[in-house]
Amino acid sequence: MTRLAIAINLDRCVGCHTCTLACKMQNNVPEGLLWNRVLTENCDVVDGAEGVYPAVTRTYLPVACQHCQNAACQRVCPTGATYKDEKGRIEIDYQKCIGCRMCMGACPYNARVFNWEVPVRSTGANYGDARVPVREKGMVEKCTLCKERTDEGEEPMCVVCCPGRARIFGDLDDPESEISTLVRDNHAYQLLETMGTQPSVRYFE
Repeated sequence: MTRLAIAINLDRCVGCHTCTLACKMQNNVPEGLLWNRVLTENCDVVDGAEGVYPAVTRTYLPVACQHCQNAACQRVCPTGATYKDEKGRIEIDYQKCIGCRMCMGACPYNARVFNWEVPVRSTGANYGDARVPVREKGMVEKCTLCKERTDEGEEPMCVVCCPGRARIFGDLDDPESEISTLVRDNHAYQLLETMGTQPSVRYFE
């Protein structure tokens, strides 16, 4: 079996949002929407920082679709538009999506977005991989683990562009892969593990 996944080293994440922009450009995500977000932890503290100047720290948490193996979004989808493919990725069949948004309500990671209006997309040579399907008004979309790239043996664009090399991509079902070794050696964890969704994305420090 294959279970493609990303592990994120939070000690290396500097909150630069390069992953957010790389994802948006690669997949031509509509204006006003994001598939890949970087949250600032300690948000209850002034400016999201912790400590007393000059000893101030800030913690960042990159969040996107977790590509869960027991995905809540998949269970509630009435048309089968949300499915798990042969590589362990949670994907959307845009031909089957009816825009009911039940998947959005079920996802505990708030990882999906909805095109309420005709999407306004950026233009230019640097926007949008021609292999990525266009999503229309009334449709849900989300991170696909850059399916078009990873099907061709390439890494997701967020992994390629991360300046801190905080993201590691690979096959969790291969015990000898770099990602599996890092997950084991660093006791990597899953977000909202008690929800039972079994996310493929892992975090470590």
